Amino acid sequence: MPRDNSLQARIIGLFNVRREELMPVLLSGAFFFCVLTALMLLRPARDALGMQRGIEAVRWLFVGTALVTLIANPVFGWLVSRFRRLQFIGLTYLFFAASLAGFFLLLTLAPEAVGITSGQVFYVWFSVFNLFATMLFWALMADRFSLEQSKRFFALISVGGTLGAIFGPWLTSVLARPLGTPALLLVSAGFLVLALVLAWAVARGQGGARAASREHSSGPENQSIIGGSAWQGIKAVFRSRYLLGIAGYVILMSIMATLLYFTRLQMVAALGHDMDMRTAMFARIDLLTQVATLVLQAVFAGKLMKRFGVHVTLMLLPLTVALGFIGLAIIGTLAMLIVFEAAFRAIQRAITRPARETLYTVVGREDKYKSKAFIDTFGYRGGDVAGAQVEGLLGRLGMGLAGLASVAVPMALAWAALGLWLGRAQQRIVRETPASAGSAPDSTQASVRASDADPSSTTRSPS
Repeated sequence: MPRDNSLQARIIGLFNVRREELMPVLLSGAFFFCVLTALMLLRPARDALGMQRGIEAVRWLFVGTALVTLIANPVFGWLVSRFRRLQFIGLTYLFFAASLAGFFLLLTLAPEAVGITSGQVFYVWFSVFNLFATMLFWALMADRFSLEQSKRFFALISVGGTLGAIFGPWLTSVLARPLGTPALLLVSAGFLVLALVLAWAVARGQGGARAASREHSSGPENQSIIGGSAWQGIKAVFRSRYLLGIAGYVILMSIMATLLYFTRLQMVAALGHDMDMRTAMFARIDLLTQVATLVLQAVFAGKLMKRFGVHVTLMLLPLTVALGFIGLAIIGTLAMLIVFEAAFRAIQRAITRPARETLYTVVGREDKYKSKAFIDTFGYRGGDVAGAQVEGLLGRLGMGLAGLASVAVPMALAWAALGLWLGRAQQRIVRETPASAGSAPDSTQASVRASDADPSSTTRSPS
């Protein structure tokens, strides 16, 4: 039989993607590209606006963001309970696109009303937008693909997001001067609408995802309304050790990211008070991070998860953080910080995020959207608040980078242990209920399996 040397065949062989899976993977990557482009168009301006009243004000903006996400979660849970999958995804993205249009009208029709307060409102809104936009993308991925597929190409799909994160700042630099900053809001909204079209194509496509399993993503069950209570996702997190472990992992990751974030703010603030200089510095760090992320995703990420498993992959970022804070305490320069932050964010996005998202492939559809929404939004922002307060307390006590490392390193080691447990718990769920690896279980079954993932659990009780 002659070998197929076409470009498509080479791509299939290189990235371990079957022919019938290629189109869903490409559409998913394009979907993530549009989401990250929409976000990264505006992120440098968000950080610069947030610093207008100083670093202490940013800590309180984190508290405001956490409160807004707590309020938004039952609203999103209500949408999930009352509408079909594509409907609540569409309503969420269209709401954020309409909000961007509203900010555009404010900037163009009433520029005199724009000030520090409106900048802080935008900071909080953007932070919520950022979380929900990416959470919905990954929830759809966990619902669309099986555990086995997620290990093979979630990292590959993430390349689309990284390209969008590189393209967004570049597009900002090209369009900001001829169109003006307000117009960038409409460009971002346009990418969100395009992302929604691609989400529809991913969810409705027939191309191989779960094709060999009992459940297909366009089947009757996936088209049905999930139902349940608006608060069910929050309750499920506290009833399932597995989901609670995922929440703990996210919170610890968020605390570490926040400690690093405020260290960066302080070092950049020490360079001067010019907002344009700060925006340019943030953009340079973002660009360096995205390039490093792209290299990791293209070369290492998928192979790591496939060869060493989710449990080892989830430990990589915590161990990097422990070494990074030790290095920062010893060297303590802005250059060291940039290297550390680039490594942190590159590993987080290229390796840890795809591995963490595979954890949701073995839970029920209700948990994929409702519980995941709570974990990825309020859990993340709750960790932000905790990290901001810890960093502020260390600053008030006069503890420098060495003091910061003395707190961060033990937490990072505990975080690594939790990642190891989560990966093994996922394996245990799959071994005990093999069907979960090939099809999305219903919510009750998934909760039972999640409870059984804890070695100390001796009874089967639905959560």
